[in-house]
Amino acid sequence: MARLYQYVGPNDIRERAATAPAGASVHSARDLAECTRQTRQLPDQRGLIAATFVVDREGVLRVADRRSEHVACAGGKLVLSAGEMFFRLSASGVQVVEVTNQSTGYCPEPESWPAVASALDRIGMMHPGRFTQEVVFRRCPACGERTVVKDGWFVCGLCGADLPADWNFEARQER
Repeated sequence: MARLYQYVGPNDIRERAATAPAGASVHSARDLAECTRQTRQLPDQRGLIAATFVVDREGVLRVADRRSEHVACAGGKLVLSAGEMFFRLSASGVQVVEVTNQSTGYCPEPESWPAVASALDRIGMMHPGRFTQEVVFRRCPACGERTVVKDGWFVCGLCGADLPADWNFEARQER
């Protein structure tokens, strides 16, 4: 059974996001190409356009401008995964080039990849087959900070406390 992630970020971001539009639901490759074009974002030096994404609890991919908060993209709801996608646009359509689980609002596990793959498969999009950058998140039991584990070093960057080996955001949720 897939894990549902609830928003675990700062309350002020949740409150600001409550009035922002939710990400666009993507039901086809054409939808994805249209959403990507509508971001009005210039490609990066690699020619890629980035977007914020979530996979909602129904397994539908939602995308929004990269500057959007994940909680806004999700309409404040639970998600199966969240992160960033990088696209290459061409005359023939859109290609998913990179996908990360980088979302400090939901802190999804790398194990949330199957939800992303399923959402992309459902709309007929080729994808990299995995997160191209996996981020491991933990909540520090000592200071409560959301922390990114780097190079397998499970130590809080803020207070120096040891971080748990297992994902631990359900133990203490911000309201």
